[in-house]
Amino acid sequence: MSAPKFGYVLLLIVLINISNNGVDAFHKVFKKLQSKSTLLESVSPLHRTAYHFQPPRHWINDPNAPMLYKGVYHLFYQYNPKGAVWGNIVWAHSVSKDLINWEALEPAIYPSKWFDINGTWSGSATHVPGKGPVILYTGITENQTQIQNYAIPQDLSDPYLKTWIKPDDNPIVKPDNGENGSAFRDPTTAWFNKKDGYWRMLVGSKRKNRGIAYMYKSRDFKKWVKSKRPIHSRKKTGMWECPDFFPVSVTDKKNGLDFSYDGPNAKHVLKVSLDLTRYEYYTLGTYDTKKDRYRPDGYTPDDWDGLRFDYGNYYASKTFFDDKTNRRILWGWANESDTVQDDTVKGWAGIQLIPRTILLDSSGKQLVFWPIEEIESLRGKNVQMTNQKMEMGQRFEVQGITPAQVDVDVTFNVGSLEKAEKFDESFATKPLELCNLKGSNVNGGVGPFGLITLATSDLEEYTPVFFRVFKDAASNKPKVLMCSDAKPSSLKKDTGTDAKERMYKPSFAGFVDVGLLDGKISLRSLIDHSVVESFGAKGKTVITSRVYPTKAVGEKAHLFVFNNGSQPVTVESLNAWNMQKPLKMNQGAK
Repeated sequence: MSAPKFGYVLLLIVLINISNNGVDAFHKVFKKLQSKSTLLESVSPLHRTAYHFQPPRHWINDPNAPMLYKGVYHLFYQYNPKGAVWGNIVWAHSVSKDLINWEALEPAIYPSKWFDINGTWSGSATHVPGKGPVILYTGITENQTQIQNYAIPQDLSDPYLKTWIKPDDNPIVKPDNGENGSAFRDPTTAWFNKKDGYWRMLVGSKRKNRGIAYMYKSRDFKKWVKSKRPIHSRKKTGMWECPDFFPVSVTDKKNGLDFSYDGPNAKHVLKVSLDLTRYEYYTLGTYDTKKDRYRPDGYTPDDWDGLRFDYGNYYASKTFFDDKTNRRILWGWANESDTVQDDTVKGWAGIQLIPRTILLDSSGKQLVFWPIEEIESLRGKNVQMTNQKMEMGQRFEVQGITPAQVDVDVTFNVGSLEKAEKFDESFATKPLELCNLKGSNVNGGVGPFGLITLATSDLEEYTPVFFRVFKDAASNKPKVLMCSDAKPSSLKKDTGTDAKERMYKPSFAGFVDVGLLDGKISLRSLIDHSVVESFGAKGKTVITSRVYPTKAVGEKAHLFVFNNGSQPVTVESLNAWNMQKPLKMNQGAK
């Protein structure tokens, strides 16, 4: 369960004293707004996405438990049925047969019993042989303690799983004397070990400022016992929300692995959402099934400087294994960067980003992500550009499509790296600082070059997504920076001194591990009115930005390719497609 929108001073902060374990905690609540409902006919279409998942109105956050059952994809997600800010949270439930068109059902879970009367927070779903799907979720009790519960379908013959039951023998896991009852949530999908006959799951937590993933084991999926040690923890990382733990194949570069896979040629991924930073981090490593310990490989930092699923506006993600196509699919949430007042006026807040497949990179040192192929079924009119050379300061418009609602895939060829700037090692773990120092308008050697999205024709408003290539002084190898910069994205003026009255317009950045031996690097961006999802080098680095232009909207938006480096860059190939709306996007949501 993630907290409400990051970065705003709240109308009201409700302090909740937790007597359990002597821990104090607070939840940010817009009490006056959380039940201010918006009529469907009053919802503002401005900046609403066309092909990203969102209900017709109100607030959404974490994707809880995506899964496939009897040929039907299920997405459960945190939802406020009464307003456009966080509060009144239920487990909304939508179904699809193609991951594109969605139908909303009645909420699967909502607060109703003593073990979840103050909240039904995030969790996961697991297929249990002989039982069917089982939801594991965090319930908030009357005294605000976080405990883990389960729910089961009323009718297993129903592929839509319309009705869920919360048995009275809940909870299945409660915090003990060594655990923080106010920071103990978000159970993972469970996995089964054939060798010892136990199911295992993780629960996110913290002790002081140490992030922790506790492990629990069960033979019958009802009685759960905590392992002697956490599967992993890390100092100075704070609360670990929404943990995810799954295997990836070292040798198979096309297929994912089931959660319970325990064979050769695999690594494990531990992903955590850090409450302190509002970003997600992951490590690759080895899982010792006998000792129930996970050990990161050590190629990258196991802390705030580590690898990320997405270096932008992306949080509370959850994966599932699609056994129909043998893919591991990732869902993630992007909140609004708009103001709370604007969210309330427009009547909606939050989107789920386009699902992505996950595979292990050929280097074995990172993951790669790519939009699911089903999204290509929404492609319409196509325009192309080939072998377009760009000198320093040049930009070329991509014409003939609707740039506010487009899928664009471009391959750049930078040629020689002789003019690449020397890389300053003091920025080795600080890509964002480097991006802010050397933005899209700061001339360089090789770059900046890339796309200018959601732009006015005169660049009063624009969101650039770009690369800048440096050269490591010691190895002479390229060091590639990727940035998505929302600072110039909107002309909207801040209306006050409070953060709640200011639009959040950050830059985001990450390094791209690519050798550029052939001089080529690709960039794909999914642009959808107020979101730009960008995939660098075929998904090695991904950055999502939320932006709210005032002029570059709808048919008035423009799309450019550009180069501001002294080294000429060639657009070797570019394909851009108008993206159509799905026939059905979550109709029926209340």
